[in-house]
Amino acid sequence: MLNATVLMSGADYFSNDAPINPYYADESIDLEKAKQEHADIQAALEKAGITVVKVSPPPTSQDGVYTANWALVRGKKAVLASLPNARKTEEDWAEAELTKLGIEVVRVRDGLRFSGQGDALPCGDLLFCGSAYRSDVAAQQFAAETLGYKRIQLQAVPQLDVDGRPVVNASSGWLDSFYYDIDLALSILKAPADGKKGLIAYCPEAFVPESRKILQELDEVDKILVSEKEAKGAFACNLVSTGKKVVKSAHAPEFTKQLRAHGLDVITPHISELAKGGGYIRCTTLTLT
Repeated sequence: MLNATVLMSGADYFSNDAPINPYYADESIDLEKAKQEHADIQAALEKAGITVVKVSPPPTSQDGVYTANWALVRGKKAVLASLPNARKTEEDWAEAELTKLGIEVVRVRDGLRFSGQGDALPCGDLLFCGSAYRSDVAAQQFAAETLGYKRIQLQAVPQLDVDGRPVVNASSGWLDSFYYDIDLALSILKAPADGKKGLIAYCPEAFVPESRKILQELDEVDKILVSEKEAKGAFACNLVSTGKKVVKSAHAPEFTKQLRAHGLDVITPHISELAKGGGYIRCTTLTLT
């Protein structure tokens, strides 16, 4: 079973004060609604048969609700994330919480960026990695080698200004993308097992041509193509799958039809406030097992 156990924190300190990705909205956050949405995600995950381990959110970070970015975990070992300025205090918090759970935590080399599971999605022994915005290739190579994965190295398209030049995020100082983490552009639906291929979904328009070619030619998995409209406008790819049940956006009907055509049950909680921070369902969960 994929995502048998996941780690969640809470939306208690969620805000959009530091706009560290293109999705940050100018309108104010309804914090009570955000907390209810977070509870609805937990309920949907548990309905899908997933065990949720809850920890307290860090009071010093606006984005501590997005636990997917805390680390990449396999077995009893985790490679800790190295996060943007507005999220830096989450690193020590995440290390402490993972250590309490009996997980050995290792860090990437100083100076490297690593967005944890947000930019490194396991699919059996494969690890789909996205670089250039929140993660460096060297960090993902270290994570894959440390945890025993075969790395599939990809890159999403950058955000461009009106003159067609890549945008540097004014808050983080890093290059930006509407697919700044790969979990906004690609989903793991089934892992390879018993001689059968795995199943992923991805948005072709989200990737640079070289990465699109890698995905097209990859033979270990079958693929569902997601429209740019639903990937970018409805966070369609930012989902959690058990291999049989999928907890996903309620606002991506075409993708829902495709999932059901592949025999997957779909659960669709409604999310709006949490999306104002550029995160969605997958972002709120860190896979432990």
